[in-house]
Amino acid sequence: MDADPDGPPAGGEAVRSLLVLENVSQRFGGLLALDELSLSLKQGEVVGLIGPNGAGKTTFVNVVTGVLKPTSGVIVFDGHRIDGKRPDRVARRGVARTFQIVQPFPHLRVRENVAAAALFAGGVASQAEASRVADEHLAFCGLERDADKPAGSLSLAGRKRLELAKGLASKPKLLLLDEVNAGLNAAEIDEALRLIAAIAARGITLLLIEHLMKVVVQSCSRVLVLHQGRLIADGPTQEIMRDEDVIEAYLGRRYAEAQRGAGI
Repeated sequence: MDADPDGPPAGGEAVRSLLVLENVSQRFGGLLALDELSLSLKQGEVVGLIGPNGAGKTTFVNVVTGVLKPTSGVIVFDGHRIDGKRPDRVARRGVARTFQIVQPFPHLRVRENVAAAALFAGGVASQAEASRVADEHLAFCGLERDADKPAGSLSLAGRKRLELAKGLASKPKLLLLDEVNAGLNAAEIDEALRLIAAIAARGITLLLIEHLMKVVVQSCSRVLVLHQGRLIADGPTQEIMRDEDVIEAYLGRRYAEAQRGAGI
């Protein structure tokens, strides 16, 4: 697929889909972390990305967001080539991410953390406007009372919500959520599920990198499964949960038996 990185949309598939990967591979020396990965995400989808540790999930996020330049292959976002582009340019195109290990600027106020994202990638022209945008997203994420606190003082659940607010402040078309529920208790996960649904209702395309099947089943209409850098399954959530290859590679027999016992 040939496309001018700053030119018009690059062909039929890119017009229909927000994100397209074609034969994307990533090598680290002798390790093939992504092996000719091809997939697409359509505007407005909520998609889960699952797989065992070492399957290539974080590498996938890093090549899409520009942290890594893929060894080979093409990545098109919103009709523009982004493979090999700097992270700041990819972010300004409309690709945002959260991080599994949450690392805000701890000594800055919560509002200032979100305002920085608005200035960096959200197209905001002034500090005053960035603060207004930050307050809007903090309220959406339930952090309005914490706006003037140092970010480092937040609980883990609060820092996770701060990650969401920062991602939203960059005005994303695609938001990649990397283990956004890791380390949370049951009540906090339920709140995170509510937030994910509210974000999806805004029309933002979401990709959830998750180990918690509860989150995947309740949030995602479609699931992608990576194993040893290859896409081994791609389909509707309930269908993927019953796929024998997926059960063997990742979910395990106990999960399959529990699903059958629940009538799923």
